Amino acid sequence: MLISLSLGMVVGCIMGLTGAGGGILAVPLLVFGLHFTVAQASPIGLLAVGIAAAIGAAMGLRKGIVRYRAAGLIAAVGIVLAPAGFWLARQLDTRYLTMLFAIVLLGVAYKSVREGMRRPGEEPDRPEFPCVRFTESGKFIWTKKCAARLSAIGGLAGLLSGLLGVGGGFVIVPALQRITDLTMQSIVATSLAVIALISLVSVAGSIYGGHFDYAAGFPFAAGAALGTLVAGRYASRWPGRHLKFVFGIVCSLVALGLFVKSAG
Repeated sequence: MLISLSLGMVVGCIMGLTGAGGGILAVPLLVFGLHFTVAQASPIGLLAVGIAAAIGAAMGLRKGIVRYRAAGLIAAVGIVLAPAGFWLARQLDTRYLTMLFAIVLLGVAYKSVREGMRRPGEEPDRPEFPCVRFTESGKFIWTKKCAARLSAIGGLAGLLSGLLGVGGGFVIVPALQRITDLTMQSIVATSLAVIALISLVSVAGSIYGGHFDYAAGFPFAAGAALGTLVAGRYASRWPGRHLKFVFGIVCSLVALGLFVKSAG
């Protein structure tokens, strides 16, 4: 229990400093720290990420920056497809699933390092947005193209949540940046709302199916929530790009460890 609580606090601190995307390290920590398989660790990681995301989403709702209809659509599709990810995770060989997680982690690492090395004020080129808002109300102008893109984001996030036990923030945030004209603050808050909904509903399904380890899961989630609250207070003291760069390096090292473990 103490080990699980401590590992959860580590994950919570990472999420508090880097955002909900930091929760992608929850599963590797459980794999190395408690010797779980990726499939066993996935629902526990989702619970930790879901609780942390719910805290952030609640703060966003208070500020009125969560686009709740878009979040609801993305989450609804994700919730429908998450069970398919859970099913697939239990069909794949543990080594292949671990290797897949390592590949995804490397992708996150590359993106984080690239963003961390970007100069202040330097922004990537952004195409024309499929989802735009009314000027007065700030609400989305709903079109078939916009709804289809948001649904696709939800589908991918849901599959990854079920398959690897990750909230999908590393997919949702850049996707919303690419297809909407939302501010970054609103994108993060909306992403957190989606992650919370998909993760917590997925965990409920895992508990119902008897695939959740209570002894490790609840202390880990409690530690993650505590770590998120504590570290979140200090996140503003460090430049965001520096945190992203360090996070990317850590993800690279963890991915290397997963490759070695899968090979062994």
